[in-house]
Amino acid sequence: MPASLAPGPCGGCLNQLPFQQSTQSLFAYQGAVRDAILAWKLQGHDAALHWLMKVASRRLETCLDRRDLLLPVPMPLSRMRKQGRHHAADLTTWMAQEAGCAWDWRVLRRQGEQVRQSSLSEKQRQKNLRKAFILDQDYWRESKKHYRRIWVIDDIITTGATVHYAAKVARALQGEVHVLSFSRVVK
Repeated sequence: MPASLAPGPCGGCLNQLPFQQSTQSLFAYQGAVRDAILAWKLQGHDAALHWLMKVASRRLETCLDRRDLLLPVPMPLSRMRKQGRHHAADLTTWMAQEAGCAWDWRVLRRQGEQVRQSSLSEKQRQKNLRKAFILDQDYWRESKKHYRRIWVIDDIITTGATVHYAAKVARALQGEVHVLSFSRVVK
């Protein structure tokens, strides 16, 4: 059985209050989970990831509600075109299907081009994404939908910089903002 993570604040969250109400991860980014994510992201093999999503289905049903909205962390358009897929959006779709809730990739947007986070130190990651995210306010106003909670979804939380700034922007939607990742690096 893959390592799973119990909810609760991490050391970084205890030192600097996050913009989100909570941060949860389905799995620790290690062992078979890490292998499954890398096979999916680097080679397009998603069978193990779908199996892990089924393993996590009970947890998803407990933390997500049908009245929630899931927003994938957006990736730069140039990278999405090059890779041909948007990993966070794929995960968001699968999670929404599993939990029976809504998701939308148009609300939270990426602006500008940033260096890949994986090549940066923790301090550089914070600076790199400070102004990377925006909301499509016109689209949001036109949708006229109301949700119980808003969840920012990402595949891997390493330092938390990406979800930190995405949640900061999502707070303007005037809802309770939470973060859910498929996995989290455990230090």
